[in-house]
Amino acid sequence: MCKTALKRKLQATLLILTFVACQGALALGSETPAATTRVAKAAKTEEAPVINGRVDDDPWQKATVITDFVQAERYEGQPATEKTEVRILYDDRNIYIGVICFDSEPNKIIVTDARRDSNLDDTDSFRIIFDTYHDKQNGFVFGTNPAGIEYDAQVTNEGQGGGGGPGRGSGRRSQGGAGAGFNLNWDTSFTVATARGDYGWSAEFAIPLRTLRYGSDNPQTWGLNFQRNVRRKREIVYWSPVSRIFNLNRVSSAGILEGLELSTPRNFKVTPYALGAGDRDYANASTNRDAEWGVDTKLGITPAMNLDLTYNTDFAQVEVDAQQVNLTRFNLFFPEKRPFFLENAGHFTMGQSQAVELFFSRRIGISDAGEIVPILGGARLSGKLRDFDVGVMNMQTQDKAGVAVANNYTVASVIREFPNRSRIGALFVNRVATGDLAGENDWNRTFGLDGKLGIGEAFTLTGFAARTQTPGLEGGEHALNARAEYQRTRGRVWMGVAEVGENFNPEVGFLRRDDYRSINTGVFMNLRPDIEWLRELRPHVTYRGFWDLDGFKETEDLHFDTHIDFENGAYFSPAVNRPVEGLKEPFEIADGIIVQPGTYQNWEMAWRWNTNQAAPVSYSGGLQNGGFLSGSKTTVNTTINYRYKSKIITSATWSYNDVDLIEGSFITNLGQFRISYNFSSFIYLQAFVQYNDNLDLWTSNVRFSWLNTAGTGLFIVYNNASGLGNERFGPQNRSFIVKYNYQFDLLH
Repeated sequence: MCKTALKRKLQATLLILTFVACQGALALGSETPAATTRVAKAAKTEEAPVINGRVDDDPWQKATVITDFVQAERYEGQPATEKTEVRILYDDRNIYIGVICFDSEPNKIIVTDARRDSNLDDTDSFRIIFDTYHDKQNGFVFGTNPAGIEYDAQVTNEGQGGGGGPGRGSGRRSQGGAGAGFNLNWDTSFTVATARGDYGWSAEFAIPLRTLRYGSDNPQTWGLNFQRNVRRKREIVYWSPVSRIFNLNRVSSAGILEGLELSTPRNFKVTPYALGAGDRDYANASTNRDAEWGVDTKLGITPAMNLDLTYNTDFAQVEVDAQQVNLTRFNLFFPEKRPFFLENAGHFTMGQSQAVELFFSRRIGISDAGEIVPILGGARLSGKLRDFDVGVMNMQTQDKAGVAVANNYTVASVIREFPNRSRIGALFVNRVATGDLAGENDWNRTFGLDGKLGIGEAFTLTGFAARTQTPGLEGGEHALNARAEYQRTRGRVWMGVAEVGENFNPEVGFLRRDDYRSINTGVFMNLRPDIEWLRELRPHVTYRGFWDLDGFKETEDLHFDTHIDFENGAYFSPAVNRPVEGLKEPFEIADGIIVQPGTYQNWEMAWRWNTNQAAPVSYSGGLQNGGFLSGSKTTVNTTINYRYKSKIITSATWSYNDVDLIEGSFITNLGQFRISYNFSSFIYLQAFVQYNDNLDLWTSNVRFSWLNTAGTGLFIVYNNASGLGNERFGPQNRSFIVKYNYQFDLLH
């Protein structure tokens, strides 16, 4: 098919899908307008409250009581079934939050974990979001559960990250790509304490003003919202009402905090580290011992702008990647986990999540093979300048023989936000090889523009356009994406188109596949039958298709499904898919098994399920069975979780693939086991063991953490990799690392 014919086909398809989407939007109908914006007032105090979790000392008596929370789940718009009281104080150093979560059955409060930043969805919990610029798009989140954990995060673009992707927001740890604007790896210094009694449970927060960024005008007006989870009822309530299809990240639904007359706190923190490590490489019969030191510095240039400096950057305490089995022709995505790169990551986010990422920080300091490349140092300036969010980062890596040459990386962004969930942004990324080993013309650049237009509360347009420059490549260095979504409580419809040129090459980004045009669309309904044991039905149909730029269909997937959400927390998804894969060239899917060119059309079932994830013992699984390329595939996924109170947390997962093709058959197994023993919310021992017969490896990552503040402290790490005996035999690599870092707050 010629390019002109393909464009005509795409245009006709778009017209049809637009008609379908419009009909779906009409079916979803209109809804009741949002309630009047809620307003809270903060009271200034000369005497700081004692942070012990009880909310009972004298300073709290000055604060206005904030109450009247409203359900999002189960009965949206109805009053909360359990009373919540919140009080807000501030002084020249901190903002204080006192919350009392009354509970009619305090013996049934659920606590699932005691580690810092652990998931708050499956436990009784309380969260706060501050929109300090009142731009209705960005915010700082703080939270805890009855165990008193420290939980903090950054929200960018209402949890949606860069333009071009769907971006539903998340409470999970990893950033997850350009479409994920919820950053749980942001760790700041604050204090929280909790208490329990026959009234329920309570918490007190002391959040230093210098950890937040805000404008210089007084009085301040911030966006504000609170979320409380009553897990045994699966009840989610907010102070300022939020539709059940969103979450706390929906900053445009937040209320207002008034009464803040803030000074300009000075911020200067230095975090040095010292590290000792031993490494044994059995394959090369070599042993290395090393001692390192480095330092991170944070300087508040203004209340709205921070400068971060790092020297000899190290991330030894970060958990290893979860391994994946790749049965496709395309690149796998592994999320960024290193704290320095995740802090303020929203400033540098642009693209389509896990598909086309213009900047992907894992390209800095990690080789394509996953090996660590030493980072000499770098700097990042980020914050607010008048009406613009700005960010500039420069990092320098060192040579590593046989792995990578030294490189200098620069990324710069500017974002202008507008009312009603709208924004426009620009991004520049540059890589240039440096040092004696650098070759000529070893550089790469990426330029990007993105935007988001919110129309009313339900309709959103997003998109981006990008171009790369690479020596030796000319033409086809572009990427384009546009997406429209209409979303109401009863469901959503969307449609997106994209094109990636054959020479588009974001070397400091992530590209899952290249040289294609694509369409994706779907209709997703949220139905609430009046059935006591059923919470929600979510029937939906989605479609995505990929063609190369010559018109050859590479991938097509038609997906039919109904998510069944049971009132007791169980879940079942009986999906049916029609996958199509087109190969122009032979594809080696496994050693010696080469799938021949052709177009393969199949049907498959893909079922998923889980029991109540908040229970002490829970189970989740999946079964995928049907046609696959020239034959068939059966995939079985099983996960069993066990927890003892909030002390012992375990998870065992097994993924099994049985592939039977005309060209040959093979089986893969991937096992992953996690266990954590929490001595307290600051001291814990964790282990992550993986079995992968595709790589012929057993691996283990054991970490002991003793935290003090902002994610710093003592870390003891043991890593081991051993062969399973097929191609690798016995131990392959072992390492032992001891690291200590401490944050010095030099001005306080």
